[in-house]
Amino acid sequence: MISRYVWIVDTLSRYGKLTRAQLNDLWLRSHLSDGRAMPERTFHYYRRSIEQNFHIDIRCNSRGEYYIDAPDSKRDRAFSNWLIDNHAVSSALQASADLDSRVCIEEVPSAREFLPDVLEAIKHNEKVVFTYAGFSRSRPEPGILFHPYFLKLYKQRWYMVGLREKSGDIRTYALDRVRELNLSKETFTMPADNPAADIFESIIGISSSKAGVKTVRLRADRTQAKYFRALPLHHSQTEELHEDYSVFTLRVKLNYELVHEILSCGKSLQVLAPPELKAMVLTELRDTLKLYDSSPRQEK
Repeated sequence: MISRYVWIVDTLSRYGKLTRAQLNDLWLRSHLSDGRAMPERTFHYYRRSIEQNFHIDIRCNSRGEYYIDAPDSKRDRAFSNWLIDNHAVSSALQASADLDSRVCIEEVPSAREFLPDVLEAIKHNEKVVFTYAGFSRSRPEPGILFHPYFLKLYKQRWYMVGLREKSGDIRTYALDRVRELNLSKETFTMPADNPAADIFESIIGISSSKAGVKTVRLRADRTQAKYFRALPLHHSQTEELHEDYSVFTLRVKLNYELVHEILSCGKSLQVLAPPELKAMVLTELRDTLKLYDSSPRQEK
């Protein structure tokens, strides 16, 4: 059923506005229709379900054309777009199963074992207890009691963000490093101001910071500028266009992920401000160069 909801949203997103007749013609061409038209009653049932599941409203104008009314909040839009894109890709691949040998998929750490339980815990404000195999520890840490506030997806990894009860501070845990997880049956009170969401509002990546927000200015060559326009580093990003380069301005906190995003661009990107960020990038570059000094040891 979900695939049908996604088809309607994806089709309206691509075509903009469609009458019921136009939508039905496209439906009959899809692999989901089995050659049967979509009844009026069924279409409106799907409309209601799309609103409930995706928080997307499908409106009808005076000409009888249906269109998508974009979600109000930026977070709702991002979530809806991500959900639709994933279902749309899945549906397209299922419809072209004979092409599986010609579609290359990147291997990524899986979080599907614990994702349903974490979603259930978030839905009901229920504490979880889990064992975590963090990279900074030699042994997994058992018995972590945690208040999961929300989930964050970053570079194809799922992270749960919330309050660690023992220390009383906000923590971020990667689901692919969780070794076992159980719902505790105890509930917690979600903070009214949702502090975790506020923390990550000004963060690139998942490394939180208590430092203040800085104005970051980056000079990108023409090619790199095109990448930043297509996929912005942060929602606060603005661009000053020059003849041979662009200057991008962000309002973010300085952290590990920001530095490594900058370094990944190589010589096509230069930090103009602030001085602290310049120093962080230079430190990483100098430490890296030490590994490639003029008289390296021969590997045995």
